[in-house]
Parts: sequence; C-alpha cells; structure tokens
Amino acid sequence: MPQTQEPKFTKSAFTFGLCLLSASILAGQFGPPGPPPPFDDHSEMMKQLGLKSIRPGPNPNNQSTFDEAVANPFKDSMPGVLTLDDGTKVTRPEQWTKRRREITELFSREVYGRVPRNAPRVRWEVTGITPGMSGGIPVVTRTLIGHVDNRAHPKVKVDIQATFTVPAHATAKVPIIVEFGFMGGFGFGPRSTAKPWPQQAIENGWGYGIINPNSIQPDNDHLEMGVIGLCNKGRPRKPEDWGALRAWGWGLSRLIDYFETNRNSHVDTKKVCIEGVSRYGKAALVAEAFDTRVAAGFIGSSGEGGAKLHRHIFGEAVENLAGGEYYWMAGNFIKYGASDPPKTAADIPVDSHELIALCAPRPCFISYGLVEKGDAKWVDAHGSFMAGVLAGPVYKLLGKHDLGTAGDYLTDPMPPVNKLIGGELAWRQHDGGHEVTPNWPAFFQWASHYISAPPLPTDRSPVKARSDVPASRSDSNSMIAHMQLVQKAAKGGIDLYFEGDSITRRWGTSDAAWKALFANWTKNFFGWNAGNFGWGADGTENILWRVRNGELDNVNPKVIVVLAGTNNIGANQSSAEVTKGVEAIVRTCREKAPKATVILTAIFPRNDNMAFLPTITAVNRELAKFADGNHVRFLDVNSRLADEKGNLFEGISDDKLHLTVKGYQVWADGLRPILTELLGTPAKTDHAPPATGDPSQAPRPTGPPRRTNG
Repeated sequence: MPQTQEPKFTKSAFTFGLCLLSASILAGQFGPPGPPPPFDDHSEMMKQLGLKSIRPGPNPNNQSTFDEAVANPFKDSMPGVLTLDDGTKVTRPEQWTKRRREITELFSREVYGRVPRNAPRVRWEVTGITPGMSGGIPVVTRTLIGHVDNRAHPKVKVDIQATFTVPAHATAKVPIIVEFGFMGGFGFGPRSTAKPWPQQAIENGWGYGIINPNSIQPDNDHLEMGVIGLCNKGRPRKPEDWGALRAWGWGLSRLIDYFETNRNSHVDTKKVCIEGVSRYGKAALVAEAFDTRVAAGFIGSSGEGGAKLHRHIFGEAVENLAGGEYYWMAGNFIKYGASDPPKTAADIPVDSHELIALCAPRPCFISYGLVEKGDAKWVDAHGSFMAGVLAGPVYKLLGKHDLGTAGDYLTDPMPPVNKLIGGELAWRQHDGGHEVTPNWPAFFQWASHYISAPPLPTDRSPVKARSDVPASRSDSNSMIAHMQLVQKAAKGGIDLYFEGDSITRRWGTSDAAWKALFANWTKNFFGWNAGNFGWGADGTENILWRVRNGELDNVNPKVIVVLAGTNNIGANQSSAEVTKGVEAIVRTCREKAPKATVILTAIFPRNDNMAFLPTITAVNRELAKFADGNHVRFLDVNSRLADEKGNLFEGISDDKLHLTVKGYQVWADGLRPILTELLGTPAKTDHAPPATGDPSQAPRPTGPPRRTNG
C-alpha cells in the first residue's frame, strides 16, 4: 500500500492550484526545455515497427477541408462493442465482463499502452494545509507531493503535484471532482464571468482537486523523463509500452490510493470523479475507462485520442497523432498513421465508442463547445457524439440509460446547443469555446442524480491558520509571484538568500516604487550573489509553504537571512505561536540547505500599534535561543532602530512598520560583519538572477492563441 507522510498537526487550508503552478515550472512548462533526449523515441519506434513513413495529416489551420459528406469511409469496419472476439453476441450483463476484458486488452496493446509491471510505489507527503473560505463556506485545502520511488533509476525523479479542498466542517465524507490541469483550469475560451467551478463544487457539497499531469509525465517527446522514463530506466519504449495519456491516468489512480489510505481526507473514496479538457479530456476518459474506481468522468472537448471516433475522418486524424503528439499513445499506435507500409484508422481493432463503453455502468458526461466560439472543427464534436451513440448499447445492457437517441450513429441528429441528453451516459454541447466552463452547472445537476453529497455543514466559522503549518496564499497575484520565485531559484547562482515578508521583499525588488531601496540593496550586497525571496503580507505559515514548495529547492546558498513573524503578531497570535512559526521556517531552511548558515534576524519594532511591542520582545527573546554559534546565528539590530521603549528613531520608517533606506542601512550594517566572515569580501561581479517584482505591476504577455489540437 502507498505510504503517506503528514504534518504532525493536521490543519486546514484553501488555495487553488498553487503547488501545481510551481510543479509545471519544474516540469519545464514555463522555462527553457530540458536537455535533449539521448534517443529519438519516434524514430526508434518507427524502426521497431518496420515503418518507413507517416502519411501527412490534415492541416488544423485549413478547416475548410473537413467535409461531413465524406467523413465515414470506414463505417463498414466499425468494431461491434457487443461482439466477442469469437463472434458471439453479448446479450446478457454477465457476458460483459469477458467482452470488457477483450476491449481493455486491445486498447492497452494497440492504442494507449500498458502500465508496466514494475510501476513504482508512491509515497504521499502533505506539504501544506490551509484554511479559507469559498462562497462563505469554510474550507480546508491540502497540497500534496507524491514521491515516486526511483530507487531503480535514481537519475529520474518524479514528484506528483496535487491539491484538494473539502468543506471544513463536513459531517460526512464528500464526493470530489479532480481536474487534470494547472492553476485556474485549462481552457481556451474567453475569460468567463461564471462562478468558478471550485466554488460550484463546494456549494454542491463536493470537494474539488487538481492533479498536474506534467508532474507525472512531461507533455512532450522526452520519454526518457517522467514515470515512463523512470520505469524504462531512460531507455526507449517497446511498442506496447504506455504513452503519456495512460501515465496521467496512472497518476490519478495513485491519488485515489491516497484517499483510500487516508481517511482523514474526508473524501468519499467511492465518489472520486475526474474532469479534463482537450488533451486532458482524453486523459480523463482514459482514466475512467481503465480504473473502475473512478466514479464518473466529465470529458471536455477531447477530440482524436479521446471520445472522437478514429474512423470519422473529420478534423484531427490518426496520422496527426502518429506524426505529432505520438507520445500520448502507445508506440503501436503510430503504425495506423503509416503510409509505408500502409495502414489506416480502419485497421485499428477498437474505436473510441468502446473506450466510452469501458466506463459503463459508471456515469460519463461528454462535453463540447461551439466551432464559432473556438471549439474548432479540429476536435470533431460530431465524431464524439457518434461514439456516444455507439457506446449506448453497453449502458442499456447494464441497466443504465444511454443518450436516448434512436441509436443510429450515422443518422442520429445532435441535440440543440445547451440541451443535456442521456442518463448515466450524457451529452451536452454548450455555447462556449474550447472549455467546459459553461457546462459546470449542468454537470453538477446531472451528477446529483447518481452521486449523492451530504448536506452542507451549518457551522460557518472560519478555521484559523497555524503559524507552524505550511499554508499557501489563495490570491492569484501571490500564485504568480510564487511561480516567478521558483523560476528565480531554478536559475541558481545564489550564495546569499533572503527570506521573509514585505519588509524583506521591498529591499530587493524590481518594483519602481522601491527603486531607492533596491539601490541600497545593490550597494550593500552586490558581489555576494544575493537573491531576495520575500513576499508581502506573508505570515510564517505562508513563508513556510513557499520554502517547502520549490523556492529553496536545489539553490544551495551559503547563507540564508530570515526575517519573519511580524504579520503573525499583527494577527494577534501569541508569542509562543509566532515563535513556533519562525522555528519551523529555520528548521525547513536547514533541511533544504544543510550546508548554509542561517542568520535569524530579530523581528523589528513597529509603531503602528504599540500594543504589539511586548509580543515582539517576547518572541525575540525566544528566537535568540535558536542560535548555536555555527549553523544558526541571531542578529538583533533593534537598539539601532528604536529606543528602549520601542519608539522608532526618526527617519527609520515612513509608515511606522516598513523601513526606509536609513532603516535598511542599519540592517545591512548589522549583517556585513557576519557576511564577510562567511562569504569573504564581495566580488567585483555578481551572478545572482535578476530581481523580481509585484506581478500586478507588470504588463500582461500577449500573443497568438494556442492551437486547440487537444
């Protein structure tokens, strides 16, 4: 069974996809690509399969070539979903088990690949537990890292990134909808004013989660990486080995393992559902089809390789995947796009209606948008509707409801836009684009007929944060700032690392408002390769989360300067609570950078509320005890900032809390002797990454829309 590591004190949290964002950075989604692969998987697979060429696929930028009138040349080769391999017709529910086994084998061998027998175990670690509110309902969020056992091939490290949120005071376990995606979801339509889907989930008594597929297997042809590369020990795949879609589904299965072995998650393990859009819609359908523990699927605009019939020659075709995103699929799939020797979609022994049928009798909601709004002909909504019609007999065989049409996939008309049809197998084409946003209300209404949720708790009291338990910030600006800081950390070259809240951040930021402060920073620290990782309004729990989630990973600084706790004091936490929070930061810094010396700075006096001064004094008295003269030093410059009663000297602060240039120089003067001892004289050059700033002050990037190829 998978192992799990939790903080000793479990406590709650609300954030949306923050850990996933940093995970996608580490997976190469927002930075430069990794080193080139040691082998060309596509060429290697062509060689193994004896293929000489792939025929060219349709052009996604010329959709006028797609013609429904000639889209069904392979209709006579359509596999019968209820016909056994020996030709026997399946007419009784008990026969389905055998037929399901046959279909699963064909999809594993020819289309999506097999999960290897040596697929590694996953040890889940809870890296943050954050309280919050969603639509006035108290919630708790856990951020997770699934450490994939890589002892068989240590060169490849895989850490699955996930997060999930449940109502804080739930009196019973709740159903959960997990999304394959990143921060803010995954869609290409215009920005919607609709209520966010996580809030809709909570208001319907559900939990919600996100799992980052790229943290399982990168969405590229570097198949020497990720869990595929780990299992293959960096060597090329065999034709029946799994592709990324199957690997992403495997990652979801490991998250379900976590729910099953951690009853304090408050998730009903019989009611774990999956949602995805585009390529992640494909992954969601594959996940539900292969893992019968998935209670329901919400399949958005999945196209070729998802719900779309391979044999419906309209939009993206088999040969597009065979020559392009082939790494989503098993190696064997490539041969069906080959021109030499020739094979076509008609040669595939299965088709997507049978993939949908593997979900039966469990609920499956197939979603598409409008071509005019951005859900292009490329994804072939009609081809997926046809697959749904063809899958219907299996649902009916098992005593469930199909789409409710006449049952002829070639002639059944698609229902009007925004009309939900079907039962356990459902279809709704919304009036938006390449997204599922407009279908979320319909999904929850539909799902309520099959998946019950407990009543919302009547207790609406907020759950308080704990200073020594990691908690992420839920605002989007802090999410983006975290992304930037993880990127900065990954660039390396940092010997002197500053961590803290706004008092630290303002000193070393690129924001124009603090230009004079940055000049002072440069004057004092240039040549010591200093990097500033402070962020405004953070309490110790937020700093602790950032340090534990990528901002100090593999940085290996020689010195870490920590100033934290004043925001906890401002939140009226006791001196004991604040001390625990700062201690947790120091301990984590020591774990992440064991060779570094931590310079723990005494919390500065503040005059915005003089009632805080006794707590500051009490906390600093305890912090001084952390110094061991070796790995942890304690620096107290407060006597040069304020008098013995705590009154700040003139010119030290312009708002009675934050420092001016004069105040920062006092701090720098206190640091200089220690830094000179530990780092030597500053060099004439500096190798630290450029300073970052407040994302809200930066211009938003612009550019052409992404190709909606699934």
